Amino acid sequence: MLAAPAVALFIAVAVYPLVASFWTSLYDQSLVRPEREFVGLRNYAEVWPDFVDRLGNTLVFSTLATLFPLLIGVSLALLLNARLKGRAVLRGALMLPWLFPGVVVSFLWAWIFNDSYGVINHVLSQLGLPEVDFLGQPATAMAAVVIAKTWNTFPWVMVVVLAVLQTLPREQLEAAALDGASRPQRFLHVSLPHLMGPVALVTMLEFIYNFGSFDMIFVMTGGGPGTATMTLAVSLYQYAFTEFSLGRAAAMGVLWLGALSVVCAAYYLLNKKLEGRR
Repeated sequence: MLAAPAVALFIAVAVYPLVASFWTSLYDQSLVRPEREFVGLRNYAEVWPDFVDRLGNTLVFSTLATLFPLLIGVSLALLLNARLKGRAVLRGALMLPWLFPGVVVSFLWAWIFNDSYGVINHVLSQLGLPEVDFLGQPATAMAAVVIAKTWNTFPWVMVVVLAVLQTLPREQLEAAALDGASRPQRFLHVSLPHLMGPVALVTMLEFIYNFGSFDMIFVMTGGGPGTATMTLAVSLYQYAFTEFSLGRAAAMGVLWLGALSVVCAAYYLLNKKLEGRR
């Protein structure tokens, strides 16, 4: 009886939409007409080529948007863990990008990268260098979105790693220093083993979040130019609300869920392994 409300809520917001999406994927159903026709697996066959292409873009974005915040966040956490003058103020300032909603960050960086009045192109023109259409060229559009995502999410990684570093026993570092270990040796043999577990979990979680990222890519590029930044999330949106094909959108969603399940399974196994070590 105590669990019944939570179970009912879970069924309403998770189980029912999942079953309904799978059922819809078997029909030719549109937003603009009420009738629908059973087509079996035809929707899956139609969206499969797009799924393979969008999956590649999604993996590229997820990998880069996870790797760069991780490198920056860990580096800044190590810096802020040292005894620096004014580090409390610096910590607060570095947290600011994380406080902005994704849509706000998207508009900010879209303005920075704008080819007509963007800040970066203004600086390039003042230096006598050619201007670049960052969001309009396939070679630079993905990089621009990754930069925006990195700026928005590195503080989260920084805070998690900094919290872990605060729990590191000072006695171990002091003992290593007394034994003659240099600063790099203390990091490699004392701090790094202490960080490996939490950093691995943060990396997996960040990858899962980025795998389903929609707002930043949609606002900055809309999946373009062409399909250079077309991820699974943006592709599903276009199927449903541009082409009004709910059947194909649902089929894309089911395939997307299958791909994400592999990542979630890896996260679960990693978490269980790390818990076993503890």
